[in-house]
Amino acid sequence: MSSSKNVKMPHFIDSLTETSLDILSTSIYHTEPYTAETFILNISNFSGTNILHCTYKEEFKRILLPTVYTLVFLLGLPLNSAVILKIWKTRPHLSNNNIYMLNLAIADFLYVTSLPLLIYNYGSNDYWPFGEFACKLVRFQFYSNLHGSILFLTCISIQRYVGICHPLAVLHNQGGRRMTWCICLGVWVVVGLLCAPTFHYAATGIQRNRTVCYDLSPPRFSVNYFPYGMTLTFLGFLLPFVGVMACYCRMAQILCRPLSYESVAAASVEKRDKAVRMIIVVAVVFCISFLPFHLTKTMYLVIRSLPGAPCQTRNLFSIIYKSTRPFASMNSFLDPILFYFTQPRYRQSTQRFVLKITTLRDKVNSTV
Repeated sequence: MSSSKNVKMPHFIDSLTETSLDILSTSIYHTEPYTAETFILNISNFSGTNILHCTYKEEFKRILLPTVYTLVFLLGLPLNSAVILKIWKTRPHLSNNNIYMLNLAIADFLYVTSLPLLIYNYGSNDYWPFGEFACKLVRFQFYSNLHGSILFLTCISIQRYVGICHPLAVLHNQGGRRMTWCICLGVWVVVGLLCAPTFHYAATGIQRNRTVCYDLSPPRFSVNYFPYGMTLTFLGFLLPFVGVMACYCRMAQILCRPLSYESVAAASVEKRDKAVRMIIVVAVVFCISFLPFHLTKTMYLVIRSLPGAPCQTRNLFSIIYKSTRPFASMNSFLDPILFYFTQPRYRQSTQRFVLKITTLRDKVNSTV
């Protein structure tokens, strides 16, 4: 067929949306969800360019994501509400650690309130009827919660490190609480600045005659998004992760020494056990919730930005990355568990409450 002839494109080509035209100018293949089988569509003699169009098979999201997000919502909403109320009741005498936990619980609470929209979205096969701004806001809430949680856990880890390894440092003086509040304010500002570009990149689009809400960016912004995505991973995860691991390695050295050692003898056995519990729980949160997500996201961003990557490879890394996304959401109910295991008073009050409920139930059953 001569390229000079005017050829009317079939209807299914017209319905591929603007993403196909974006591929022409950016050489980036389509990397967002479809429900059809993965296939390669080559169109020759169209504006003198060959098009390689990848369609992904992602039916697994219809079951996996709504199920996990529903679980996170049902657990995260009451747990974080309980933590916020519990800490707020003791606000005149808040410790530095509880100030960080309060901000962490607020970040998690704000995130779980956005989950009903995502549950509906993925349960409806990626259909997004809530508008452009809601799409941007939900994606911002996800990443701001994710990196806010990482930074606040880092602050908690550093606080515990200072308490164990440098017990006479300035953070433990009377003016420490004011400094802690300033640090929390600084964390919110940093998180806002790091995640603000999400409002630019996250957007709605039309796919197969339905509105969708892109997670990272529309396909036409794949190349532009790559440096921002890598910067966000480096500053919002890798640096804090290295800092936390360095603190814990040093704390482990101190805590594993005999109790007769001067720096350990000054701390009570309870404080030592509390620090050990916190090390274990925070390490579990990082390994389960944060590490798999950022590792697979990095690999996906690299593959997505390579024009020559085969369609099957793109599909594979997309599935791997999106399968770990629920793990990143689980920190919203893992964080309250962290508070539970590191706060003896909270555990004791919870145990008393459960005991009262059990006793009351036994009395009712005995009178029936």
